[in-house]
Amino acid sequence: MYKVFGAKGTRALRVLWMLEELGETYEHVAVPPRSDAVKLYNQTGKVPVLLVDDVAITDSSAILTYLADRHGRFAAPAGSIERGRQDAMLHRVLDEMDAILWTAARHSFILPEERRVTEVKPTCKWEFEKNVAQILEEVQTEYLCGTVPTVADFVFAHCCVWAQSAKFPISDEFRHYANRMLERPAYVNLTSV
Repeated sequence: MYKVFGAKGTRALRVLWMLEELGETYEHVAVPPRSDAVKLYNQTGKVPVLLVDDVAITDSSAILTYLADRHGRFAAPAGSIERGRQDAMLHRVLDEMDAILWTAARHSFILPEERRVTEVKPTCKWEFEKNVAQILEEVQTEYLCGTVPTVADFVFAHCCVWAQSAKFPISDEFRHYANRMLERPAYVNLTSV
């Protein structure tokens, strides 16, 4: 059984969602970042943390990739061209969407007030919108990497949810694309509780 640390309002949602999709048993410890429970396994205090046989794995994208590989779903085989393309898309979503949302969040409520630069948020919103539009223009398949969802799609869709809550611009095309994932029963069941 897996044990996931992190509240649903964080990137831990990605891990919980993947576990629900896989139908795996897990324990959810809904604690905030930097809590003592998290720091036992991750000195930075960042969530999520996944415990597997009392060994901690950190970083949501690393955890998603681990779970997809371990259970043989949502990832192309390691060493394949398809996997290389999938990993490239995952890192692109992390660099061009997730990192921008994280920058805006840090300058909104995470950094000490004297370190926040609130003027950065409009630029973050502009860059995010531009990057999403470019990704969607290039993708010609049902999902980011083909006809079945991959780890990249979980992160992409979660970024849509995060962007909405952060009041970032969400195009109809982005919302429509992300809804392919967000309307999946595992996500709906997880977020309706």
